[in-house]
Amino acid sequence: MPKARAIPLVVLSLGGSVFRTGEGDAAYLRKLASLLHEVATSHRLVVTTGGGRTAREYIELARELGLTPIELDELGIEVTRLHARLLAGLLGPPVSPTPPTTLGEAVREAHRGGIVVLGGTEPGHTTDGVAALLAARLRADRLVNATSVSGLFDKDPRRDRSAQRIERCGWDQFRDQVASVGRGDPGQQFVFDALGAELLARSRIPLWIVDGRDLDQLEGALLGRPFIGTRVE
Repeated sequence: MPKARAIPLVVLSLGGSVFRTGEGDAAYLRKLASLLHEVATSHRLVVTTGGGRTAREYIELARELGLTPIELDELGIEVTRLHARLLAGLLGPPVSPTPPTTLGEAVREAHRGGIVVLGGTEPGHTTDGVAALLAARLRADRLVNATSVSGLFDKDPRRDRSAQRIERCGWDQFRDQVASVGRGDPGQQFVFDALGAELLARSRIPLWIVDGRDLDQLEGALLGRPFIGTRVE
C-alpha cells in the first residue's frame, strides 16, 4: 500500500508593516483571512504577526520615559499579541480566539491541525525569530516572510530607486545582509533577524520573501507556486 503523502506545513511571518498601514486595512485583512482559509484546505499553517508602526510608536515613547530594554521588548510583544488576537478573531472558529503565548503552546496547537496564529513570545525574540523557531521545531516545508517590500534588495528600495531585487540567494549572502543592518534593538526595522536566519540556515528550511500586501504573490509563496520575490535556500 503506498505511503500517504504528508500535508505540507508552512510558517507565515506576517510583518506588522503589512498588517496595519492606515490605508485600506479592513479590506486587506478580510481578503487575507479568506486567502489563509483557502491555503489551509491543503496546507497546515502557522502565522506570526509583527508589531509594526504601532509597536515602534509605543517603544519610542517608553524609551523616552526611561523604561528598560526588557520592558521595551515586552511592550512590543503585547502589540504583536493584539494583532494576533485581531487576526484570530477575523479567521473565526476553529482558530483559537486566544493566541498561544509560548512556543510550546503553538507547537501543540499546530499538531492538532488548522491555522495557528500568535504574536511574540519572550523578550529578545522578534516575531521573525519566533517564526523561525517554530519552523525548525515543526520541520516546516518553508517559511514565508510577508513584508512591506517585494523581496530582498541590494539597497533599500524605499530610499534608492536603483535598488535591484535579488530573486535567489544562498544563506551566506543572506546572513551578511542581515548582519549589516544592526543588532535588532527593540523597534528596529530590518528584513529578517539574525537569530531567525541562523536557525533556518542550520535547519535547511527555505525562506521565501514576498510583498505581503500583494495577495496574488503571497498566495503563490504560501502554496509553493511561482511568485515575485526572493528565495533564500
